[in-house]
Amino acid sequence: MSINGVGARQKVLRSSVVLHAGMAVSGLIMILFLLAHMYGNLKIFEGQQAFDSYSAYLREIGEPLLPYSGALWIIRVVLLLSVGVHIYAAFTLWFRSRAATHGKGAWRYESTKNRRGVQRSYASFTLRWGGIVIGLFVIYHILHLTADVIAPGGTSSSAYQRMVNGFSIWWVVLSYAVALIALGFHLRHGVWSAFASLGANTSVARRRVLNGTATVVAAIILVGFFIPPLVIWLGWVQ
Repeated sequence: MSINGVGARQKVLRSSVVLHAGMAVSGLIMILFLLAHMYGNLKIFEGQQAFDSYSAYLREIGEPLLPYSGALWIIRVVLLLSVGVHIYAAFTLWFRSRAATHGKGAWRYESTKNRRGVQRSYASFTLRWGGIVIGLFVIYHILHLTADVIAPGGTSSSAYQRMVNGFSIWWVVLSYAVALIALGFHLRHGVWSAFASLGANTSVARRRVLNGTATVVAAIILVGFFIPPLVIWLGWVQ
């Protein structure tokens, strides 16, 4: 392949269209993971044996074709790549926007709701900072419930007991709620943007469907993830 051909390919891969598509696809992959993770968390209602068995099963998927925890590591690598693509695309597009407007940001149309010309929802306004909050919480979440390095309420070899120990403490539940609110805003705007970036926003009717879908997905994930820590804190699951 000629040098010009390589340069043209690199230029295409760094284009804003490709970056938006990369953000969309990587975001949708993470949403699928969140839904699967939420399903696993809700097994807390089946009791300690069922929850711990499910946790152990995740490490046994694919055996003997795959080594122990092989499938889990494949999922982790895919997620890590998705997070990397998402962050790279987000910051690259943000820097390009800032550079194009000399650091002032884009000027939107004026309306009766905002005469300064800034037309953005709470979701889009908090998207960037919400992403940072979510990223920091994910690190804490892994150290707490996966690695058992941070152990409010006490350490345990049982995944079920780690959840019960942690979410029996009010400030742990509160920090979880704050992170979930940030996630809800992020998802509400992100789901809509993902499908729009992939070409689904083709009409007013389709836009309404996308808006409704984004709201439903954000609500399901927010409520689904918050139910387990809430019921544990209330003492309904011990």
